[in-house]
Amino acid sequence: MKYVIIGNSAAAIGAVEAIRKTDRTGQILILSSEPYHTYSRPLISYLLLGKTTEEKMLYRDRDFYEKMHCDFRPNTTVVKLDPEQKQVLLADGSTESYDRVLVATGSSPFVPPMAGLDTVEHKTTFGSLEDAKRLSGMIDSRSRVLIIGAGLIGLKCAEGIADTVKSITVVDLAPRVLSSILDDAASARIKHYLEQHDLRFFLGESVKEFSGNTAILTGGGQIEFDCLVLAVGVRANTALVKDAGGAVGRGITVDDHMRTSLPEVYAAGDCTESMDCAEQQIKIMALLPNAYMQGACAGANMAGQEAVFDTAIPMNSIGLFGLHMMTAGSYHGETFVQDDGTGFKELFYENDRLCGYILIGDIHRAGIYTAMIRNRTPLRSVDFDLLCREPELMAFSQADRKVMLGGREK
Repeated sequence: MKYVIIGNSAAAIGAVEAIRKTDRTGQILILSSEPYHTYSRPLISYLLLGKTTEEKMLYRDRDFYEKMHCDFRPNTTVVKLDPEQKQVLLADGSTESYDRVLVATGSSPFVPPMAGLDTVEHKTTFGSLEDAKRLSGMIDSRSRVLIIGAGLIGLKCAEGIADTVKSITVVDLAPRVLSSILDDAASARIKHYLEQHDLRFFLGESVKEFSGNTAILTGGGQIEFDCLVLAVGVRANTALVKDAGGAVGRGITVDDHMRTSLPEVYAAGDCTESMDCAEQQIKIMALLPNAYMQGACAGANMAGQEAVFDTAIPMNSIGLFGLHMMTAGSYHGETFVQDDGTGFKELFYENDRLCGYILIGDIHRAGIYTAMIRNRTPLRSVDFDLLCREPELMAFSQADRKVMLGGREK
């Protein structure tokens, strides 16, 4: 059996490890467009901050490919997937055949068309180790940095460079920071906190045009800057499957075995869209643990096992300037809000189910809330008043506690 894996991040690693649990002799070929050993992308801001090193960013040890008996080929870009011939075409014109292939191509930064962008000399996106290195070479203590995007990527970038540069200004078309994962109340708290760390925001604004190192806003204001970071968002890399005739939406369409609509073609990670098990809606849920578990599911099935991954929900865990927050699920229904001035909690519930939560500051035992959302735990079966105040196991029945603690099944 010959397995070809396109990509080299969390989903790819999950697939390799799952394949090797079943098939110890099949050939595994990993094709990566990047030049690097597998690394943890969420750590690139900490590299800029000086809290980690490239070696510590490794997602697996240096001898991983050797131990797993993989043929790892960095700087190798796949330009076409041919399911009829069961081969992939590489950028250099060569081909590689496969018995089963995993598309784990992740996502790429989205750069919207902006007038005058080509006049900006020092600019970069922020999603890879290469981006982090490029940005590091552009900035110093005199740099005024303009970040387009007040989402997760833009704000983590800001945290990474805040101690290095002179000033940071953030512009976003949305009326609040972290608009994709926070509601108005939580976002207002985070914005206030970030402003205390000298970030300046222009929200509900966009750049009308650039003229060299000047950004002219739609509202008429102007921002002078030395370095531009484009962190508007990302798009799933679906082209290989789409061009081969496979089903795609916002991401590559997969079933709960991580199979695409193409024969012997699997997909996993940020390039896919999958079922939110709590809401029963198809979504892109770009999260490293999800990507790994999807990859592991794909790898097991590619090697002939029967594996299912059907427990994905939208989740985020992020720290900004020492303040931690976690979010999960969807924000609808009734709410419970707890705000003591230092921490913030908001729970969303309806139809006897916990739908989602936002935690800022104290994220202790957030996994209990997450499990309730994922398992669609009936609120009538728990002491929900206690859970609102504190996520305690004592709020569950004795039988449920045994299951949650790894004891006997129901």
